[in-house]
Amino acid sequence: MLGIGGDRSYPTVLLIDDDMISREVIATILTMNGYTLHTAEDGADSVRILDDGKCLPQVILVDVQMPGLNGIRLIKELRSRSEAAIYAISGSRLPEELGTVVDGFLQKPFTPDSLQRLLDEHNLKSPAPPELNSDEPIVSAKILSQFRQMMPEETVREVYVAVVSDLKKRMTALDLAIAKKDVTEVRRIGHTIKGGCGMAGARQAARLGALLEAESDELNNSAAIRLELKLAQENLERMLEVEFPA
Repeated sequence: MLGIGGDRSYPTVLLIDDDMISREVIATILTMNGYTLHTAEDGADSVRILDDGKCLPQVILVDVQMPGLNGIRLIKELRSRSEAAIYAISGSRLPEELGTVVDGFLQKPFTPDSLQRLLDEHNLKSPAPPELNSDEPIVSAKILSQFRQMMPEETVREVYVAVVSDLKKRMTALDLAIAKKDVTEVRRIGHTIKGGCGMAGARQAARLGALLEAESDELNNSAAIRLELKLAQENLERMLEVEFPA
């Protein structure tokens, strides 16, 4: 089950549990409270979901006592693929060695209030989503003016439509690279965004591409930059509506 629910102010949650009833109950609680939720039926399924890059959770809830890939081995696989906070859930007390590798624990059966408190505590620890500087130009007025002197208005519009389309493709590739912790690919994508958007005068996106290109080996800021890049893309789309009305 992928991408259910969706309030952008709440973290995206990946729920890993082999018990169908537990999975459905927890899923219902989370989606009714506005969380975007992805679910996996076992450890191997969760690894596949993260590897395909379509799920970028901020929180992982995982039953640590499942058949197959489980326990510390599963936690290591999840850590290698995601920067999410990992909270263990189990019907038994958590072994000490597992307690040292997860960020928290809920023992089944737990109440909806207990689950919400855990997520509320996570939200308090998490930085607020970034916001672009409202004074930063979306597009360089000088470059836009030069384009308009050089080519017909419809052609100028097509340039920025192409920029938006390319940004969307780059962000899909970026999501996959971040999920895989592929530093080289993240930097390559950033370099491409910086160059292409810079040529088009898309100032916000070009700056963010430069930040991605300069990312550390730990990719500490990549997820936050990705959020800003999405805002920059949306700003470009609004600019198109204003500057080139249908």
